[in-house]
Amino acid sequence: MNEKQIYNTKQRRLILDCIAELGGEHFTAADVVAQLSRKGSTVGQATVYRMIDRMAERGELRKYVIDGTTAACYQLVGTPDADCREHFHLKCERCGRLIHVECEELSRIAAHMREEHGFSVDSSKTVFYGICGSCKQGK
Repeated sequence: MNEKQIYNTKQRRLILDCIAELGGEHFTAADVVAQLSRKGSTVGQATVYRMIDRMAERGELRKYVIDGTTAACYQLVGTPDADCREHFHLKCERCGRLIHVECEELSRIAAHMREEHGFSVDSSKTVFYGICGSCKQGK
């Protein structure tokens, strides 16, 4: 094994450890870069982006493209919070936070759309935009 392969393996481990620390929370590639930087890591931004894209392609991360203007965010698959098929999302337009919402009312709307209109809503891609409670309170 040459040094480059060992170096890449170390980078991969650092990135994986960083993502694992985030658990089931949503994150962007920039979040990972920032967290690695805070830890004093020298893993390059391009390496992080490339690895996250590969992980998403392999199904290890779930990729969310919320709109055409903000960065994609990701979520580690296999964590308790990672099953987004059964809940909706709220996106704060001020702080950018993506919040999971399990709501009976929204589930009823999805059921109505399916039963009355023959349309299945993909809740993993359904996002409501607004301002979160923390931002409203100025926190």
